Amino acid sequence: MRRGETCRLDERATRHVVSVLRLRPGAPVILFNGRGGEYLGTLTQASRHGAGVRIDTFQPVAVESPIHIILAQGISRGERMDYTLQKAVELGVADINPLLTERCTVKLAGERLEKRHQHWRGVIVHASEQSGRDRIPGLAPARTFFQWLALPHEGECIFLDPEATRTLTELQRPSKPLTLVIGPEGGLAPEEKRQLEKHGFRAVRLGPRILRTETAGMAALAVIQALWGDFAPAPRA
Repeated sequence: MRRGETCRLDERATRHVVSVLRLRPGAPVILFNGRGGEYLGTLTQASRHGAGVRIDTFQPVAVESPIHIILAQGISRGERMDYTLQKAVELGVADINPLLTERCTVKLAGERLEKRHQHWRGVIVHASEQSGRDRIPGLAPARTFFQWLALPHEGECIFLDPEATRTLTELQRPSKPLTLVIGPEGGLAPEEKRQLEKHGFRAVRLGPRILRTETAGMAALAVIQALWGDFAPAPRA
């Protein structure tokens, strides 16, 4: 997008501008293309027939986490998965890998899986807009646990296990990227844990209590950001 160019908003964005925010032509707006930075613009048209924005200027912003966090999440039911995706985006995750694990209670395939993937993508985009992120996290196709594990994994790789003896606070600042594996409602199966360790993943725990899948990932992401990311205090001069 270039200065002076007019950008047409898609149907969803138009509905949000017209019906939710009730903006009128002349209102200032902020756009982003999901690849970094923000575009300051002015609304030139706002009706049920469409909305347009004139691009006034571009400004770089720094809202992305200094740690490239990859979340490998066991698929959970309906709103639980939506909640997990939404909060993971807010907490700065860079990529999300939905996993069909042994204990997943959700059975997805074919057209149903494709529709669910598109729905998840919408949740991620909306959460990116709401939280002011300028890069939309990647969403990988849903894979079985062992299909995903067979892929190459770089950097620090960990998984949550309530029976682990090591805590996140005992780890050193991770190299980029950091891969975090979270099981579904029933947790990771014993064989899945064994295979993760065989592939170099380290088991960590958060504390003495067993957390729900939608809580565990969010708690771990918050701890990671507090220890090494942009929740951490700035170094003293």
